[in-house]
Amino acid sequence: MTPVGAVESLWRYPVKSMGGERVARAFVGFSGVYGDRCYAFRNSEARKGFPYLNATAEPRILGFRPRFRHPERAALPPNLAEASSIPPGVTYANGDPEDLALDVLTPAGEVVDVEDPALVKLLGEGLDEKNRLALVRSDRALTDCRPVSLISLQTVRQLEGELGRPLDKRRFRANVYLDLASGGGFEEDALVGRRLRIGPSALVAVLERDPRCKMVSLDPETCEHDPDVLRLVARAHETYAGVYCAVMVEGIVSEGDPVEVLD
Repeated sequence: MTPVGAVESLWRYPVKSMGGERVARAFVGFSGVYGDRCYAFRNSEARKGFPYLNATAEPRILGFRPRFRHPERAALPPNLAEASSIPPGVTYANGDPEDLALDVLTPAGEVVDVEDPALVKLLGEGLDEKNRLALVRSDRALTDCRPVSLISLQTVRQLEGELGRPLDKRRFRANVYLDLASGGGFEEDALVGRRLRIGPSALVAVLERDPRCKMVSLDPETCEHDPDVLRLVARAHETYAGVYCAVMVEGIVSEGDPVEVLD
């Protein structure tokens, strides 16, 4: 079977809407990438159905950089070897909360435990006092929609050309960035409805195109808002960029792994 491309990079976002981290390999499970969006801050004033503090409402949250206290233990589920003997269909791999203990580097350079009330105070600065924040931790990725997101480098480059200036790929907050062999932008759209094998064992179903929001207009480094980015995606591409996937077979994925279309 001929690969359609390869994994250029893998990313996870330990705290919803905060900065992400690049990882050399990741366990891709039924509920998402291990360690991805396992924390969030519930906001009492957020709209119903989406109760978390997020960068679309408060862009400066992007400037907070989570990092796992024990990166070697947070890389893969500790029971992976034993759980792999269980037949497919069981959500078997899980972590110990201590393995996923998290610190957050603030924009001021201070390192704060994610559970420290001081972090809630920092995040609440500038918000109306009616916004009451509370930390939420989950064993399942607190994603907006599907557990895994994917976009090609070629799509990012096409948007750069259309916009007429460079774009940091991190704006799109994907879990998997693909380098497609075809070299064409938005060609991952043609994968919707198909299954992909990523690496030696992970199998995902590409379910739908990824509808974009204000997040792509926020610079992941400076948090500055550039509305032209979302306007371009909306005008030229019906607000879509990248695709959403569901995991059919769990597995470890590494940078450089081939991506194959199964059907």
